[in-house]
Amino acid sequence: MAAAAELSLLEKSLGLNKRNKYSAQGDRQIPVLQTNNGPSLTGLTTIAAHLVKQANKEYLLGSTAEEKAIVQQWLEYRVTQVDGHSSKNDIHTLLKDLNSYLEDKVYLTGYNFTLADILLYYGLHRFIILEKFIRGFWITDQLFKEKLVIL
Repeated sequence: MAAAAELSLLEKSLGLNKRNKYSAQGDRQIPVLQTNNGPSLTGLTTIAAHLVKQANKEYLLGSTAEEKAIVQQWLEYRVTQVDGHSSKNDIHTLLKDLNSYLEDKVYLTGYNFTLADILLYYGLHRFIILEKFIRGFWITDQLFKEKLVIL
């Protein structure tokens, strides 16, 4: 799913009525949002955090210092580890690692649903629809079937 489409879905999920128009920059098509109040915002996670704040749902960014750090960690994971990986081995390793991590958690930060859960879902969605990659990853599968019916 292209970043602009993800950001549009996030706007809708957050209940934002005003839809933004996004452009893309560079070979990797990094999303850019031109704001009315100043400079443009660049990058999926930067824009997503901005949208969360616009929607007054800052709890999605974490409620404690530790949770905020974990959210940031998973947002970085999304951009550095999920985006751009498309080989079967990469996907298998990524899902295996995620499955292990989620073994004793409900959400990525533990028990609170955050922006990290949303963006990781969006990033992994293309792999989820290819069921041959997801078989055997019960926890990941459960996360997407049950826990990410969002907001």
